[in-house]
Amino acid sequence: MRLTYLAAAVAMLFPGHLARAADIAAGKAKAETCAACHGADGISRTENTPSLAGQPDQFIQWQLVFLRGGARKSDVMAPMAEPLSNDDIRNLGAYFATLTPPKGAADNDPELSRKGAMAAKGRRCASCHTDSYAGTKAVARLAGQREDYLVKALRDYKSGARAGGGGAAMANVAYPLSEEEIAALAHYLSRL
Repeated sequence: MRLTYLAAAVAMLFPGHLARAADIAAGKAKAETCAACHGADGISRTENTPSLAGQPDQFIQWQLVFLRGGARKSDVMAPMAEPLSNDDIRNLGAYFATLTPPKGAADNDPELSRKGAMAAKGRRCASCHTDSYAGTKAVARLAGQREDYLVKALRDYKSGARAGGGGAAMANVAYPLSEEEIAALAHYLSRL
């Protein structure tokens, strides 16, 4: 009982610090700027640019916070993220999470997909990204992501060019990957 009163007192003293529910309509309006690169439906048609549709809400939020604060470097995204308010970030995360994720591309190289599946199993990718590679909470959805973007992301983690969030875990996973394994993983995951 005493904790309830304490929580109520804190809420009254600091009302701006309580988490607010996301406004999906506001997120959709704010995402109009994102559509030029990430697609009007959140499915990217731009080389080396990720699809955001169906990404977990918290993942989008964390990435925008990392970009806004400079923990994740991107000459393109940093200026886009810098003016976003916490509410904007919350709303964008909620909006993109509601969109239908991209479908995997047709598998034109089943042998490469087999090698990618073996690499994913060997690197225990599903332990964070889930068995379906749909991601969860602050962990990215990989299934159906653009193949070229997955190659870029894995190379960036391997080289240390990308950090933030699970960056340390991803750097440990990506560093020993060969170019062949990177290509196979990206091919496999983009077909799911």
